[in-house]
Amino acid sequence: MEYKDYYATLGLDRSASEEDIKRSYRKLARKYHPDVSKEPQAEERFKEVQEAYEVLKDAKKRAAYNQLGSNWKSGQEFRPPPGWQASGGFEDIFGGAGGGMGGEDFSDFFASLFGQQAGGGFRRQSRGQPHGRAHHQSFAGGFQEPQSHDQRAKIGISLEEAYHGGAKNIQLQVPEQDVYGQIHYTLRTLKVNIPKGITTGKQLRLSGQGGAGGDLLLEVEIQPHNLFKLEGSDIYLTLPITPWEAALGTKVSVPTLGGKVELKLAPNSQGGQKLRLKARGLPAKPNPGDQYVVLQIQTPAATKEEQRDIYEKMAKEFHSFSPRKDLN
Repeated sequence: MEYKDYYATLGLDRSASEEDIKRSYRKLARKYHPDVSKEPQAEERFKEVQEAYEVLKDAKKRAAYNQLGSNWKSGQEFRPPPGWQASGGFEDIFGGAGGGMGGEDFSDFFASLFGQQAGGGFRRQSRGQPHGRAHHQSFAGGFQEPQSHDQRAKIGISLEEAYHGGAKNIQLQVPEQDVYGQIHYTLRTLKVNIPKGITTGKQLRLSGQGGAGGDLLLEVEIQPHNLFKLEGSDIYLTLPITPWEAALGTKVSVPTLGGKVELKLAPNSQGGQKLRLKARGLPAKPNPGDQYVVLQIQTPAATKEEQRDIYEKMAKEFHSFSPRKDLN
């Protein structure tokens, strides 16, 4: 039989970490999956990748495989060393002949090292089935090929991050399917590039970061802000002003996501009036949003006699002014 270099199959060296092994497996499983791949001999390559991952992902199998040493090359004629089983080789580790994790769909090399499990376990694709889309079967509790599929999650970002864009590190509990079809959740740190001007509801696609090499789709959710209110790409800010600023007009400093700007208030401005700062909203393409400043007149409390006198004088001066005349 031929020796299988599982590290070479996954494009790794023998010092590869568990994360390196998982990452390489996800990439290659997606590349050669027979349901989607157009690569030559995709199905055969997919099986080779699965077999390599089956051994290297498991600490005991990997340690046993490593006992063969690093001098072997793929394709070399291989026979287990004399006295291997009796000296505590693979079959001792995995429960004796017939009790290991072998399988018809894996190579003779794999079976010779880890044994064959009778009744259950791996099933080979029927020889009479057409190539292209593979139809794989499995016994209950046996091997199932992990199916590549997209996964979805939500990502919360601040309004400032949506405005400026840039890289953001996030942590997600990502479901991963092993070669037996079991789902395990792994905490992963991912680097996400936030496009400048992105809005709530948009999706970010992380290629190859989903289940079994699928993509990870992140739906953007912009978090509430303590000053600004977001509507689409437009931003709203409530601006408190004094009665005399509204009556006499003035210039005020207004915060925006791009920094403070000076806004001119016309004399006799009214509460609830809406002023537009063009292109000061989210810089969405092709049409950036605007920022709207909504005036809110705030009346100071009269806590001193002199202050009350001022209000009484105003009442006399504006006795003909009736803000509730339309309610009559």
